[in-house]
Amino acid sequence: MNQNITLALDKQLLKQARVFAARRGTSISAMLAAELRRMVEAEEAYEQAKNKALEHLHSPFRLGGRGIADREALHDRQGLR
Repeated sequence: MNQNITLALDKQLLKQARVFAARRGTSISAMLAAELRRMVEAEEAYEQAKNKALEHLHSPFRLGGRGIADREALHDRQGLR
């Protein structure tokens, strides 16, 4: 269900908006609703992308290879010869 709102605009801006909407075969109301919808969807997409990036940031990044058992194995020079 749609909800009406009241919007205060400068007379010159309103006149230009009417022409703008008429050229596109739509109303000012439909034009503003579409733009607000686009803005909200863009913000939601940004938030989802940000949350996904933060999840990846906090998860380990695996480069392959094998783990080292302990500190002694890391510094074992015999294993390097």
